[in-house]
Amino acid sequence: MVGGEIWESEEARHAEKFIKQTVLKERIQGQPLVLHFDNGSPMKAATFQVLLEKLGIQSSYSRPRVSNDNPYSEAVF
Repeated sequence: MVGGEIWESEEARHAEKFIKQTVLKERIQGQPLVLHFDNGSPMKAATFQVLLEKLGIQSSYSRPRVSNDNPYSEAVF
């Protein structure tokens, strides 16, 4: 899945909107998906987790206090 958004604030509602739009745009709803996130609170919010579950998306998170998890997953950018 490829998508990107820039917001002035980091909030769960922005993450939810982004995921919904990208899944629809890419026509990948119902396919097995895993999204990797840092440990930011918007990505761990209950409403965001419910959205991922509804869309059938499995979440993956960086390990706490491990600074080099994200560079590997973000290297494709």
